[in-house]
Amino acid sequence: MNKTKLVVVGSGGFGREVIWQIIETNKATAEYDILGFIDNSPEMKDKTVNGFPVLGGSQWLIDYPEEICAVICVGDPRTREELYNELKVNSKVSFPTVFAEDVKCSDSVKFGQGCIICLSDIFTTNITVGDFVIVNLDCTVGHDTVIGDFVTVYPSVNISGNSHIDSYVEIGTGSVVIPHKHIGENTIVGAGAIVVKDLPPDCTAIGAPAAPIKFHKTV
Repeated sequence: MNKTKLVVVGSGGFGREVIWQIIETNKATAEYDILGFIDNSPEMKDKTVNGFPVLGGSQWLIDYPEEICAVICVGDPRTREELYNELKVNSKVSFPTVFAEDVKCSDSVKFGQGCIICLSDIFTTNITVGDFVIVNLDCTVGHDTVIGDFVTVYPSVNISGNSHIDSYVEIGTGSVVIPHKHIGENTIVGAGAIVVKDLPPDCTAIGAPAAPIKFHKTV
Protein backbone atom coordinates (compact mmCIF):
# COMPACT_ATOMS: atom_id res chain seq x y z
CA MET A 1 0.00 0.00 0.00
CA ASN A 2 1.39 3.38 -1.01
CA LYS A 3 1.19 6.00 1.71
CA THR A 4 0.16 9.57 0.98
CA LYS A 5 2.92 12.11 1.52
CA LEU A 6 2.02 14.70 4.13
CA VAL A 7 3.54 17.82 5.68
CA VAL A 8 2.40 19.80 8.72
CA VAL A 9 2.41 23.57 8.20
CA GLY A 10 3.53 25.21 11.43
CA SER A 11 6.06 23.67 13.83
CA GLY A 12 4.81 25.42 16.97
CA GLY A 13 2.95 23.81 19.84
CA PHE A 14 -0.23 23.04 17.95
CA GLY A 15 1.68 21.68 14.96
CA ARG A 16 3.56 19.34 17.28
CA GLU A 17 0.29 18.18 18.83
CA VAL A 18 -1.24 17.50 15.43
CA ILE A 19 1.73 15.59 14.09
CA TRP A 20 1.57 13.38 17.20
CA GLN A 21 -2.16 12.90 16.59
CA ILE A 22 -1.48 11.84 13.00
CA ILE A 23 1.25 9.45 14.15
CA GLU A 24 -1.20 7.78 16.55
CA THR A 25 -3.90 7.48 13.88
CA ASN A 26 -1.31 6.13 11.44
CA LYS A 27 -0.69 3.16 13.72
CA ALA A 28 -4.07 1.79 12.68
CA THR A 29 -4.49 3.20 9.17
CA ALA A 30 -0.91 3.55 7.87
CA GLU A 31 -2.34 6.26 5.62
CA TYR A 32 0.34 8.95 5.65
CA ASP A 33 4.06 9.23 5.06
CA ILE A 34 4.90 12.25 7.23
CA LEU A 35 7.77 14.15 5.62
CA GLY A 36 8.11 16.90 8.22
CA PHE A 37 7.17 20.50 8.93
CA ILE A 38 6.77 23.61 6.80
CA ASP A 39 7.56 26.82 8.70
CA ASN A 40 8.16 30.35 7.41
CA SER A 41 10.09 31.44 10.51
CA PRO A 42 13.75 32.04 9.54
CA GLU A 43 14.95 30.73 12.91
CA MET A 44 13.37 27.33 12.20
CA LYS A 45 15.33 26.74 9.00
CA ASP A 46 17.14 23.37 9.03
CA LYS A 47 15.90 22.58 12.54
CA THR A 48 14.52 19.23 13.68
CA VAL A 49 11.34 19.30 15.76
CA ASN A 50 10.24 16.19 17.67
CA GLY A 51 12.18 14.03 15.27
CA PHE A 52 10.87 15.63 12.07
CA PRO A 53 12.81 18.06 9.86
CA VAL A 54 11.68 21.58 9.07
CA LEU A 55 11.77 21.19 5.31
CA GLY A 56 11.50 24.88 4.48
CA GLY A 57 8.94 27.65 4.17
CA SER A 58 5.85 27.92 1.98
CA GLN A 59 7.96 28.09 -1.17
CA TRP A 60 9.21 24.54 -0.56
CA LEU A 61 5.65 23.31 -0.80
CA ILE A 62 4.67 25.61 -3.66
CA ASP A 63 7.55 24.14 -5.68
CA TYR A 64 6.93 20.51 -4.68
CA PRO A 65 6.53 18.50 -7.90
CA GLU A 66 4.45 15.55 -6.66
CA GLU A 67 1.07 14.93 -5.07
CA ILE A 68 1.22 15.85 -1.38
CA CYS A 69 -1.12 16.69 1.51
CA ALA A 70 -0.72 19.69 3.79
CA VAL A 71 -2.28 20.21 7.22
CA ILE A 72 -2.25 23.88 8.25
CA CYS A 73 -1.71 24.02 12.02
CA VAL A 74 -2.07 27.73 12.76
CA GLY A 75 -4.66 28.89 15.29
CA ASP A 76 -5.30 32.39 13.95
CA PRO A 77 -8.06 32.11 11.32
CA ARG A 78 -6.84 34.88 9.02
CA THR A 79 -3.26 33.61 9.02
CA ARG A 80 -4.56 30.12 8.24
CA GLU A 81 -6.48 31.54 5.28
CA GLU A 82 -3.41 33.44 4.04
CA LEU A 83 -1.34 30.25 4.12
CA TYR A 84 -4.02 28.34 2.25
CA ASN A 85 -4.14 31.03 -0.44
CA GLU A 86 -0.35 30.85 -0.78
CA LEU A 87 -0.19 27.09 -1.02
CA LYS A 88 -3.19 26.35 -3.22
CA VAL A 89 -1.36 27.75 -6.26
CA ASN A 90 0.30 24.34 -6.45
CA SER A 91 -2.47 22.11 -7.79
CA LYS A 92 -0.64 19.04 -6.51
CA VAL A 93 -1.16 20.14 -2.89
CA SER A 94 -4.37 18.90 -1.25
CA PHE A 95 -5.75 19.73 2.17
CA PRO A 96 -7.27 16.72 3.93
CA THR A 97 -9.47 16.88 7.00
CA VAL A 98 -7.71 14.91 9.73
CA PHE A 99 -9.34 13.29 12.74
CA ALA A 100 -7.90 12.01 15.99
CA GLU A 101 -8.41 8.33 16.55
CA ASP A 102 -11.10 8.74 19.24
CA VAL A 103 -13.32 11.40 17.61
CA LYS A 104 -17.00 10.49 17.70
CA CYS A 105 -19.49 11.75 15.12
CA SER A 106 -22.57 10.46 13.36
CA ASP A 107 -22.81 9.81 9.63
CA SER A 108 -24.94 12.95 9.28
CA VAL A 109 -22.03 15.28 10.12
CA LYS A 110 -20.45 16.98 7.10
CA PHE A 111 -16.91 18.38 7.15
CA GLY A 112 -15.22 20.62 4.60
CA GLN A 113 -11.59 20.37 3.51
CA GLY A 114 -8.59 21.17 5.65
CA CYS A 115 -10.19 20.72 9.06
CA ILE A 116 -8.34 19.46 12.14
CA ILE A 117 -10.52 17.56 14.61
CA CYS A 118 -8.66 16.73 17.79
CA LEU A 119 -8.69 14.11 20.54
CA SER A 120 -11.90 13.51 22.54
CA ASP A 121 -14.11 15.68 20.31
CA ILE A 122 -17.77 14.71 19.92
CA PHE A 123 -20.10 15.78 17.09
CA THR A 124 -23.66 14.51 17.36
CA THR A 125 -26.07 14.73 14.42
CA ASN A 126 -26.87 16.89 11.38
CA ILE A 127 -23.91 19.22 11.85
CA THR A 128 -22.20 21.14 9.04
CA VAL A 129 -18.57 22.17 9.44
CA GLY A 130 -16.92 24.44 6.86
CA ASP A 131 -13.40 24.48 5.43
CA PHE A 132 -10.23 24.80 7.51
CA VAL A 133 -11.96 24.62 10.87
CA ILE A 134 -9.92 23.66 13.93
CA VAL A 135 -11.74 22.01 16.83
CA ASN A 136 -9.18 21.50 19.56
CA LEU A 137 -9.09 18.93 22.36
CA ASP A 138 -12.15 17.78 24.33
CA CYS A 139 -14.92 19.76 22.61
CA THR A 140 -18.59 18.92 21.99
CA VAL A 141 -20.78 20.17 19.15
CA GLY A 142 -24.53 19.62 19.36
CA HIS A 143 -27.14 18.72 16.75
CA ASP A 144 -28.01 20.96 13.80
CA THR A 145 -25.10 23.31 14.40
CA VAL A 146 -23.49 25.14 11.48
CA ILE A 147 -19.82 26.20 11.71
CA GLY A 148 -18.41 28.47 9.00
CA ASP A 149 -14.99 28.49 7.33
CA PHE A 150 -11.72 29.19 9.17
CA VAL A 151 -13.25 28.94 12.65
CA THR A 152 -11.00 28.07 15.60
CA VAL A 153 -12.51 26.32 18.61
CA TYR A 154 -10.04 26.06 21.49
CA PRO A 155 -9.97 23.19 24.05
CA SER A 156 -12.93 22.12 26.20
CA VAL A 157 -15.60 24.19 24.44
CA ASN A 158 -19.23 23.07 24.49
CA ILE A 159 -21.36 24.25 21.57
CA SER A 160 -25.02 23.38 22.07
CA GLY A 161 -27.51 22.36 19.41
CA ASN A 162 -28.84 24.67 16.71
CA SER A 163 -25.92 27.07 17.08
CA HIS A 164 -24.63 29.06 14.11
CA ILE A 165 -20.96 30.05 14.18
CA ASP A 166 -19.97 32.34 11.32
CA SER A 167 -16.59 32.28 9.54
CA TYR A 168 -13.35 33.44 11.21
CA VAL A 169 -14.75 33.14 14.73
CA GLU A 170 -12.48 32.12 17.61
CA ILE A 171 -14.06 30.50 20.68
CA GLY A 172 -11.79 30.51 23.72
CA THR A 173 -10.90 27.62 26.00
CA GLY A 174 -13.67 26.39 28.29
CA SER A 175 -16.42 28.50 26.72
CA VAL A 176 -20.07 27.44 26.45
CA VAL A 177 -22.56 28.33 23.74
CA ILE A 178 -26.17 27.62 24.75
CA PRO A 179 -28.71 26.39 22.14
CA HIS A 180 -29.96 28.49 19.23
CA LYS A 181 -27.25 31.14 19.46
CA HIS A 182 -25.57 32.95 16.55
CA ILE A 183 -21.99 34.26 16.71
CA GLY A 184 -21.19 36.78 13.99
CA GLU A 185 -18.24 36.63 11.62
CA ASN A 186 -14.77 37.58 12.87
CA THR A 187 -15.82 37.61 16.53
CA ILE A 188 -13.57 36.43 19.36
CA VAL A 189 -15.18 34.76 22.37
CA GLY A 190 -12.91 34.92 25.41
CA ALA A 191 -11.89 31.92 27.48
CA GLY A 192 -14.54 30.72 29.92
CA ALA A 193 -17.31 32.84 28.41
CA ILE A 194 -20.92 31.71 28.40
CA VAL A 195 -22.78 32.77 25.26
CA VAL A 196 -26.44 33.19 26.21
CA LYS A 197 -27.34 35.82 23.60
CA ASP A 198 -26.43 36.26 19.95
CA LEU A 199 -23.12 38.04 19.42
CA PRO A 200 -22.58 40.56 16.59
CA PRO A 201 -19.73 40.32 14.07
CA ASP A 202 -16.32 41.93 14.52
CA CYS A 203 -16.25 42.05 18.31
CA THR A 204 -14.44 40.57 21.28
CA ALA A 205 -16.85 39.22 23.88
CA ILE A 206 -16.03 38.00 27.38
CA GLY A 207 -17.76 37.03 30.58
CA ALA A 208 -20.73 35.06 31.84
CA PRO A 209 -22.98 36.06 30.20
CA ALA A 210 -20.71 36.96 27.27
CA ALA A 211 -20.92 40.58 26.14
CA PRO A 212 -18.88 42.62 23.65
CA ILE A 213 -16.09 44.71 25.19
CA LYS A 214 -14.68 46.09 21.95
CA PHE A 215 -15.23 46.07 18.21
CA HIS A 216 -12.57 45.69 15.55
CA LYS A 217 -12.36 46.06 11.81
CA THR A 218 -12.57 43.02 9.58
CA VAL A 219 -9.26 42.43 7.78
